[in-house]
Amino acid sequence: MNALITLSILAILVLYLGLYKAKNALLPVTLLGLAVGLVLALLEWNSGAAPIYSGMMQFDNFAVAFTSIGIVSTMLILLISKDYFEHISDNVAEYYAIILFALIGILVMVSFNNLSMLFIGIEIMSVSLYILAGIRKNDFKSNEAALKYFLTGAFSTGFLLMGIAFLYGSTASFDLGVIKEYVISNPTQISPLFYTGLTLMIIGLSFKVGAAPFHFWTPDVYEGSPTIITAFMSTVVKTAGFAAFLRLFMICFAPLHDFWMPVLLVISVLTLFIGNVTALYQHSFKRMLAFSSISHAGYMLFAIIALGPGSGNSVFLYASAYSIASIIAFAVLILVKRQTGSDNFDSFTGLAKRNPFIAFTLTVAMLSLAGIPLTAGFIGKFMMFSTALSEYHIWLVIIAVINAVIGIYYYLRVVVAMYFKSAERSEIQSSPYFNFVLGFSALLTIIVGVYPGFISNLF
Repeated sequence: MNALITLSILAILVLYLGLYKAKNALLPVTLLGLAVGLVLALLEWNSGAAPIYSGMMQFDNFAVAFTSIGIVSTMLILLISKDYFEHISDNVAEYYAIILFALIGILVMVSFNNLSMLFIGIEIMSVSLYILAGIRKNDFKSNEAALKYFLTGAFSTGFLLMGIAFLYGSTASFDLGVIKEYVISNPTQISPLFYTGLTLMIIGLSFKVGAAPFHFWTPDVYEGSPTIITAFMSTVVKTAGFAAFLRLFMICFAPLHDFWMPVLLVISVLTLFIGNVTALYQHSFKRMLAFSSISHAGYMLFAIIALGPGSGNSVFLYASAYSIASIIAFAVLILVKRQTGSDNFDSFTGLAKRNPFIAFTLTVAMLSLAGIPLTAGFIGKFMMFSTALSEYHIWLVIIAVINAVIGIYYYLRVVVAMYFKSAERSEIQSSPYFNFVLGFSALLTIIVGVYPGFISNLF
């Protein structure tokens, strides 16, 4: 809980730094504040946290773990944003502050113990992202992305809010413990209102995580938003969405597994095929990553479909691996687009000769996203498949393996372009900030792939 308070103060402090034109202090102060917030969050590990603020929130190990990955990912993204926002506007402090406000909403989402706090956390995050998606005020695509995100976000919030209202009408409470007790004590007499509310919650949360058939906003919003913001949305925001999804279902809806499991099965299969097959036909690296993020949502749904004690571990490890690899991909995309002015696969031609280090880190990221052994992505997929097999969803694993093979093809397209094609282009220069983020992320991807035990048994 101390991390949430610290980040709230930090966001306001950053706004004041902007007011007094302290541009050079923005990034160091923000990173220092995030580091303090991370330490304060980790200090609450195994503290036996109980619900606080009249049962509204609970900062347990689950919340600490997902808060930590959110803060670390945000720090890495902000490091590669050095000089990025300056090209968009002179008012840089507002961008840092809005990202921090979005992160505050994310912290509320992963630690809620009351449905009203889930709604508040989602709205704090969403309103911040609507602004961030449209920060390029003179860019038509950025404006389009912001408008589409706002309209679809408001639409999905309607489903979510109506679902919460129906659950309240059935149980007379927003508290997760009371809702859980209602489900356990009335196994055969659950109100139809409750089932309706549960279905609407699934629809609303599926919108937020970009799962099919509620994914239609994702490609255009991800493509039109500034690359830094797309990186934030596809990593930190998606991880928070699944953490909230999993927390709600683990605590409240596990006894009703037979009701909602077929619905999520259909959503998961649709998400895998739509994400992977559509990614095959993309010529834009950024748009490919957008459809790729849809497919990864399908994999992460496995942990909820086969809900059990290991689901938290599976989602955390998969989300960590996916986030780190995606940050590498978006960082390299920024560097390549800065030189070539394009995000097509052809822009990466001959990158291995122009900058071997950048090409190597991007290769590690692509292999991880494809689920190749000795990378974190392989461990994440392995845990997801193991979770699904434990519930005897063998046919689901077969479908997932087929989709993983499809994914290998489009991920390796950029690797082939970097190493096996040549073009006369100048060398790509990267700053120390980029080199640190790329090197650290690639190293972490390999370490988790080789020694997964140190983060695979957290919960």
